[in-house]
Amino acid sequence: QVRLVESGGGSVQAGGSLRLSCAASGYTVSAYCMSWFRQAPGKEREGVAAIDADGRTSYADSVKGRFTASKDNAKNTLYLQMNSLKPEDTDMYYCAAASGPRVDRGGYCYNALAAWGQGTLVTVPS
Repeated sequence: QVRLVESGGGSVQAGGSLRLSCAASGYTVSAYCMSWFRQAPGKEREGVAAIDADGRTSYADSVKGRFTASKDNAKNTLYLQMNSLKPEDTDMYYCAAASGPRVDRGGYCYNALAAWGQGTLVTVPS
């Protein structure tokens, strides 16, 4: 059974940085595309960043140049480094594991999602 556990969220001033982590079990991060998405209550899910089996990345336009997705295959963990945070980045952030290896445009994995975590809250006060 795939289990994803996010951590690293919190409250940070505008312009600050946070690093989110997503520890995976029952799933090999090196073999598949993984992604980060964010979703506020009542709003649609928004892709943020994705990283494929070979380490190629894809980002939403709203976070390009500020966020960086990476993974540590030895630790079976996905990361999201978030710099120059803005109030509009405030949201619940979820990591997700895809059923295939490829990344798509706009911060999405090409294949359907197989599992996602419980989310971690990022707050950037205005």
